[in-house]
Amino acid sequence: MISADTLSPGQLAALLAFHADAGVEWLMEEEPVDRFAEFEAMKAARSEQRQQAGASQPAARSEAAPATRQQASPAANQARETRAPAPAVNAPAVAIPDAQAVKEAQFAADSARSLAELRLAMEGFVGCNLRNSARNLVFAEGDTSNGVMIVGPMPYADDDRDGQPFSGRLGDMLNRMLAGIGLSRENVLLSNVVPWRPPGNRVPTAREADICRPFIERQVALAEPKHLLLLGNFTARFFFGGSDTIHQLRGEWRDLQMGGHTVPTLATLHPQDLVSAPINKRFAWQDMLAFKARISG
Repeated sequence: MISADTLSPGQLAALLAFHADAGVEWLMEEEPVDRFAEFEAMKAARSEQRQQAGASQPAARSEAAPATRQQASPAANQARETRAPAPAVNAPAVAIPDAQAVKEAQFAADSARSLAELRLAMEGFVGCNLRNSARNLVFAEGDTSNGVMIVGPMPYADDDRDGQPFSGRLGDMLNRMLAGIGLSRENVLLSNVVPWRPPGNRVPTAREADICRPFIERQVALAEPKHLLLLGNFTARFFFGGSDTIHQLRGEWRDLQMGGHTVPTLATLHPQDLVSAPINKRFAWQDMLAFKARISG
């Protein structure tokens, strides 16, 4: 067990963030508590109270019962007539059907006339279950003036904690990828297909992707990028369709029709692919050079 007394404020904050990312919701008490013994003691106390109450009530009940029934009967009838209805039990929340959630997302996205309005619409949207477990909405961030937009699959733990796309170690890797072709995160627009982190960094389901599709497509339409870079397997499949892997989809320019205009689009590996398998860096470097040649032409 780690004692908080031996940790610095920074170490304590990092430890709490680690536990939160792991799904810890309850902290242990200062001293161990035997909940089984507590339960047995409470059960024994209730049993003793019932026995004591049962021993003192039968005689009084048998003597008073006839008169009580005769005298109280009219009052009881009146009480039954005027008694307030029992409070209704709250029904469990009903999940929004998938088709309805997609329609509501589409309406909210289409109603936004700027990225700022779209963010407000997404913050108020409750049709995606991922927002219930995520800490933050991770919205698009960066600069649209250079016409370069980069889209990943979803927020990871660092992104969810900071409320920013591509934070932490994966963000550092992306920064190095961009620096290699003369770009930085400050002069591109960064976003994700799904704006809420799935629990445990799992891949978003098809239902979650369908619900979030109007939002990311509207981001692209409002940003009007001249070039689009897709990161990772999920993102490439989401935009290109099919079931090919990122190694089959990467490095080939395709035209996407979105927001009434055509966007030249290239897919490459996600920074996570480079961290987990450094051999992938050579493939990503080839793709980044192809991207640089296109945007510089």
